[in-house]
Amino acid sequence: MKIIHPSFEILHPVTQQEWIKEAKLIELAARNCYKSEDKITDDSYKTMIKMLIEKDHMAMIEFGNFVCRIITDRGITHELVRHRLASYAQESTRYCNYGKDKFGKEITVVAPSGVTNGSTNALSWETSCMTAEQQYFKMLEEGFSPQIARSVLPTCLKTEIIMKCNFRELLHIFKMRCSPAAHPDIRKTFLDIRQVCRGYLPEVFE
Repeated sequence: MKIIHPSFEILHPVTQQEWIKEAKLIELAARNCYKSEDKITDDSYKTMIKMLIEKDHMAMIEFGNFVCRIITDRGITHELVRHRLASYAQESTRYCNYGKDKFGKEITVVAPSGVTNGSTNALSWETSCMTAEQQYFKMLEEGFSPQIARSVLPTCLKTEIIMKCNFRELLHIFKMRCSPAAHPDIRKTFLDIRQVCRGYLPEVFE
């Protein structure tokens, strides 16, 4: 059994130029409404986006697009996919057989918040995960398919999910998942994602 921590990779936009291109699409869409395309300059998107957000004209913000790969546990993805105005592609426990060589013949789990290395609670958590792994492999040996054997796998099983959404929905996700009321693990991940987004495009994400 392998234990990892959550991580993410922004797939699009990646470079500063790509972020600006998304911002300029927002500006172009907005100026199409006013037929003021002649006022577009290299950095006019900054004032345009600021004005759109101040006026709560958020439909235009939907023209910016975002794609991210998130490595986390399946409990977190159960919460994430509740954001319906997004597209998701997730690692499938129906078709992934963790008894195969490509997975190292082991399951991978994500250490949750509150589990401290070397503590009693860490031992209890690890023992539970190892028991689940043993029973999963036993079911595979007995001829069960991965989609049936997965029923004994823990919620903290590692998964990879690719999320695609527009900037407006991403702002909503940040509002919900960066809140102190959010689950601590999803909150940590999206606080980190938001920080990266702010660094590239503060006009939208500040």
